[in-house]
Formats: sequence, C-alpha cells, structure tokens
Amino acid sequence: MSSVAVVTGASSGIGAATVRRLVKDGFDVVGVARRADRLAALEAETGARVRPLDVTDENDVLRFAAELETCDVLVNVAGGALGAEPVALARADDWRHMYEVNVLGTLHVTQALLPLLRAGAGGTVVTVTSTAAFVNYEGGGGYSAAKHAEHALVETLRLELGGEPVRVVEVAPGMVRTDEFALNRLRGDAARAAAVYEGVDRPLSADDVAECVSLVVGLPLHVNVDRLVVRPLAQAAQHKVHRGPLFPS
Repeated sequence: MSSVAVVTGASSGIGAATVRRLVKDGFDVVGVARRADRLAALEAETGARVRPLDVTDENDVLRFAAELETCDVLVNVAGGALGAEPVALARADDWRHMYEVNVLGTLHVTQALLPLLRAGAGGTVVTVTSTAAFVNYEGGGGYSAAKHAEHALVETLRLELGGEPVRVVEVAPGMVRTDEFALNRLRGDAARAAAVYEGVDRPLSADDVAECVSLVVGLPLHVNVDRLVVRPLAQAAQHKVHRGPLFPS
C-alpha cells in the first residue's frame, strides 16, 4: 500500500510541481487547493487524487481531514504574497490575507492532519516557507512578517513533537520564478513581475523546489532536515542577485 502524501496549494507553481514529483516517487498523493478546474487538470495529468479546499476555512479543513484514512506526509505549500508597498503605504487587508493563508492556513491543515501523522509508523510535515522567513527587505514587510510567523510555527511544532516519530521540516526557497507569484504580488502588472527576474541566469523553478521536498521526504525516517535553504546560484543573499550570464548558452 502506497504512503499517502497531502499537498496544499496544489493548483499551480510549487504545489503542483510537488504533486507531480511525489507521484513519481510512488506516493498516493492528495492535492488540495481552491481552484477546482486546475485540480481536475492535475488529476488527469498525474493520477493524483484531488479535492477543492480553502485552507483558511477551518471547518472545511476538518471535513477534509475526516475524509482521509491515513496520512504519512503533509506538504504545506499554500501561501503567497500580496503587495510590495513600503510599510508606510501598506494595505492592512493585504497583510491580513497573507497572514491568513501563510500562517493560519498552515496551522489549520497541520492541526487537522496531525492525529493521522502521529498514528502511522512515522510521519513527515514539510512546510515551504521562504528566505523571507529570516531576512527582511524593503517592500516585503507583510510577506516577511507572515513567513517569519510561519517559521515560528514550524520551529515550535518541532520542539513540541520531540520524542515522537514525526519529522518537521522547513524548506525555504529564495528566488523562484513561477507563473503567478510575482504577478499576483504586483497586482497583475506583468512588466513589473518580469523585471523581478530580468537578467537572472536560471532562477529556481517550481520543479527545483519540488526536488528539494522529494529529497527531505525520501531520507530515512530518523534523519530530520530542520531547515533547507535553497537559492539559485545567481542569488548569493536576499539583496545580492547577479544579473547576467553565469552558464554557457
């Protein structure tokens, strides 16, 4: 019987790539997200099970958990950024939305599935945060605040589960180019979104991050990666990005 892996944020980007990668690894994957049409396409492509779910709706999350018989791996991907204004001009609704999705969404799903993760031979909780979880930058106050909080949740959970056979892993990507992240953050301004990655030779892709998730999940159960920070070679730090060729064309 295949191990069951639940992946949130599965309708696009890192979540969808993680579903594809874990299916390839032989998991019985359940992908959840809000957009049912995209989930249906992912189901047809990969054979994964899917279910529409809003992770900010605690009651819906509890109903979803009750539908599962087992869960061996949980990958919290659902999140995102909204707005890039300085703190002086930031919109409180944007900050509230980011906190609800990145932090409370992760909390709801983790709480609901923890009994199943504890019940098996060994469970794994992977949460995809960001380098913004530990480094701040101009225009990123709301997103960084949410990711700092999500990191605090992960670190605290690891401490609280000490002595139990449940691994708690944080994967913190740097610059990742996906179809939607920068575009959503910049309110649909395609030119500004493209400029984020302009001149960067091979920023990370969603598939790259999914490979990292696969790596930490696939390690022996006694091996716990507390936090895996992954950046493209062109990004030495949050504020140091090389814009120009690095590799032969």
